[in-house]
Amino acid sequence: MFARLLAPLALLATPLSAQEEAPPPPETAEEFQTVLVVLETTMGEITVALETERAPITAGNFLRYAEEDRFDGTVFYRAMHLDWGEPPNGLLQGGTQNNPDRILDGIAHEPTNETGLSHTDGALSMARLDPGTATGDFSIMIKDQKGLDAQPESDDPNLKAGYAVFGYVVDGMDVVLAIHDSPRDPEAGEGWMKGQMLAEPVTIVDVRRVEPAAED
Repeated sequence: MFARLLAPLALLATPLSAQEEAPPPPETAEEFQTVLVVLETTMGEITVALETERAPITAGNFLRYAEEDRFDGTVFYRAMHLDWGEPPNGLLQGGTQNNPDRILDGIAHEPTNETGLSHTDGALSMARLDPGTATGDFSIMIKDQKGLDAQPESDDPNLKAGYAVFGYVVDGMDVVLAIHDSPRDPEAGEGWMKGQMLAEPVTIVDVRRVEPAAED
């Protein structure tokens, strides 16, 4: 069920001090094309801006799942809590859980060193096994998790590729945090994920594109 999961703990084990010392991205007046999407859950709505220009493959994949109603009725099922930094800290994960009736073929990997995106607070990132296997599971970052960014200098292929950021929460982060704070089942989950599964997964009722406001 949990075959396509984000972030073995080793990838998140970048010390907080190293994450804080990472230079901020250069400020730019350039605006990149995005598409707004609402994730309606049983605990409230989350609005995200998908990076359709900077991560077109990954954002396009998410949009396809949304437009084909493949996310409707899925759940947020995993809340990773990290024990460093100021809480809450970690990530929230949801999606299709490798359901063969919902998933599409895996997509090409778009590493952050090529897209210019990063696993900052509120970033959406695709879950995967090997690069190129991401389908319909995704995570939302709680605080900066830049250890998940691509590390081109690494000799480890997994660290070298990192994970693919494809959007950011622009409204409803309070809903993300409330779901992340939901009770977890201490016995659920396998291996290093034991204790990270929500006792009562939160249903994603509908995922839909936000239509642009009509001009007067």
